[in-house]
Amino acid sequence: MADQASDGQEKTEDPTQKRLEKSKEDGQVASSKELFVLTTLLVGFLLYLGLTPFFSSILQEWAALLRFSGEDGLPDEIFRNLGSSFSFIFWKSVIFAMPLFIITVFTQMMMSGSINWSVSALAFKASRIDPLSGLKRMFSMKALVEMLKAIFKVICLIGAAVLVFESQFEKLLTAQSTHLFGGVSRLSEVFLLLIIVFLLVLAIIAMFDVVWQQYQHNQEQKMTLQEVKDESKETEGSPELKAKIRRLQMTAGKRAKERRAAMDKVPTSTAIITNPTHFAVALKYEVGTPGAPEILAMGRGHQAHEIIRIGTESGVTVFRNELLARALFFAGNIGEEIPSPLYTAVASVLAFIYQLDKKEQVEEPDVDLPEDMLFNEDGKPL
Repeated sequence: MADQASDGQEKTEDPTQKRLEKSKEDGQVASSKELFVLTTLLVGFLLYLGLTPFFSSILQEWAALLRFSGEDGLPDEIFRNLGSSFSFIFWKSVIFAMPLFIITVFTQMMMSGSINWSVSALAFKASRIDPLSGLKRMFSMKALVEMLKAIFKVICLIGAAVLVFESQFEKLLTAQSTHLFGGVSRLSEVFLLLIIVFLLVLAIIAMFDVVWQQYQHNQEQKMTLQEVKDESKETEGSPELKAKIRRLQMTAGKRAKERRAAMDKVPTSTAIITNPTHFAVALKYEVGTPGAPEILAMGRGHQAHEIIRIGTESGVTVFRNELLARALFFAGNIGEEIPSPLYTAVASVLAFIYQLDKKEQVEEPDVDLPEDMLFNEDGKPL
C-alpha cells in the first residue's frame, strides 16, 4: 500500500526534480551502510597488502622509541621519546585515515551522484530527542528490515568463515609441525583467504542493500497528486494566471502586428499629428465623404519616428500639437474613427492643413480639447 500523506492522500507520484534537490539540501539522500563497510574494508585490505613490505622498518622505528640509553638523563629521554611516539602514531594514522576518508566520500558520491554538504541536517530538531518519535523509529518497518539485514549478514559471515576454516583445516593442523616462520606464513595465507571471502560476501550484500536503499529513498520522497500540482503552481504559476498572461501577450502581439501593418498606409494619410516626436498619429479624411476622420496608424518612440519619416518622404503634412497627439493616441484605435470628443479639434486642424496645402496664408488654429481628453505622457488624465 502507498504511504499516506498528512491530508489522507496516497503518495503515488514519483518525486519531482525540485523535491529531490530539496531533500538533498535537508541531508536526505540514499545511503548504504553495507556499501561503506565494503569499500572501507577493501581499501584497508589493499593498504595492508601495499604496506606489508614496510612493516619491518616500521616496527624497527617503533622499537627504537622504546630503547633508553640514559646518557642524557633518563627522564629527558623518556619525554623526548614520548613526544616522538605521538608524532609517529599520528603520521602513520594519517597514512591509513586519508585513503579511508577519500573512499568514504567517493562511496557517498556513487550513491547520491554528488558531494552533498547539508547544514540543515546539523540543525537541532526536537523530534530527535522525542521519546515517542524514537519508539516509532525503533519499531518501524525500516528498523525491522535493518535488524533482519544485520542478522543475515552475521549468519553469512559466520558461514563463510566456517567454510574457509574447514577447507584450510589440514594446513592449520600441520602449521605446528613446521618452523615458526612457516607456521606464520600458513596462518597469513588463511587470514588473507578469509578476508577475500568476507569481501565477496559483503559485496553481494552491499549490492542488494544499495538497490533496497535507493528504492526506499524513492518511496519516502514520493508525492501526492496535490503536492505535485501545488509545486507546479509555485514554480510555473497557477493555470489561471498563465492563461491571463497568454491572453495579454496575444493582445499585445496582435496590436503590434496591426501597428506594423498600418505603417504601409501612412503614405495615403491626410495628416500626421505629432507631439512633436514622442507620439505620432496618421489621419485619413476625404472631403465630402460621410463619417469622421479615420486613424490609419499611430505609435510612440521609435515607431512615431518611423511614421513621421514615412509621412515626410510621402509629402504628408505633419502638424505638431502635444495635447492633441496624446489624446488621439490614448483615446483612439487604429482602423477606427477618431473619438467624438475630438471632432471639433481635428476638424480645425484638417481645415488648416487643407488651406495650407492650397498655399493660402492662414494662421495656425488654437486647438481646444475637452478636459477628459487631456493626458500626460503616461496616459494619465491631467
